[in-house]
Amino acid sequence: MFVDNAYWRNSRIDFKDRKHPLFVGSCGTYQLMTLTKLPTHRPRGRVDFQLLYVAAGKGHFYFNGKEHIVPAGNMVLYRPREEQRYYYYGADHTEVYWVHFTGNNVTNILRQYGFKDGEHIVHSGTSLEYSHIFQQMIRELKECRPHYENACIYRLHLLFILLSRLGEKKVRRKTPHMAGQMRTAVNYFHENYCKPISVSDYARDMGLSVSWFTRSFREYTGTSPAQYLISLRISAAQSLLETTDHNVTEIAELVGYDNPLYFSRLFHKQTGMSPSDFRRQLQAWNEENA
Repeated sequence: MFVDNAYWRNSRIDFKDRKHPLFVGSCGTYQLMTLTKLPTHRPRGRVDFQLLYVAAGKGHFYFNGKEHIVPAGNMVLYRPREEQRYYYYGADHTEVYWVHFTGNNVTNILRQYGFKDGEHIVHSGTSLEYSHIFQQMIRELKECRPHYENACIYRLHLLFILLSRLGEKKVRRKTPHMAGQMRTAVNYFHENYCKPISVSDYARDMGLSVSWFTRSFREYTGTSPAQYLISLRISAAQSLLETTDHNVTEIAELVGYDNPLYFSRLFHKQTGMSPSDFRRQLQAWNEENA
């Protein structure tokens, strides 16, 4: 399991901030690869808000005692004092980002951005832009550079803006035929991501125009076909870095890249660190928690 998180003033104690309209208390990510199960249960909830982004795999969340399986491409919002009960399973290769936030005007801010009162699951689609925002907040809380608190608040606002704009889009009605074609494409990408794949060739082979396929795929998954492939490959590379002794060049080839330098640059862009640094952090974390 890969873990990266950071806390305001290095304190893991949740708190209620009454000085700011919005304030970020902590931020982090979990990526399950070999861990069998990661449970969380806070019967009395927390005093702050929590937003979780399921970037890959899925999570099992409980609201009012009922289980909801939340797949990648969705966010989950918990409000203060709400019971928090959710589980991630290693078999799903789940990747989740989370942020805890507080303030004296959070409820109104959420309403302004289109969050509905009592709403727990928010469709977001999968986007590297979301992941980058969470990674930037983690980095700010770790490095504590001048005005880092405001930088975190700014980035959380940016995340809300992206979700608000997504909610305002007029998405065309998904016909069963279109949904079936997109499911076929998703399955094909999952089964063949390690091979050379041309999105335009795939569309033409299926008798589809490239522009229609790309647009429909984005509507169905929340991201472009090319970006979806990148996410699959980088996720597979992360798993190989943790579970095998293959070097970076070998892993690049195994996930579909014949140029290890390009793979390393792409990996850094997606995760914020090089493949070697990612492996070292995993090894250090495993040694600390052995």
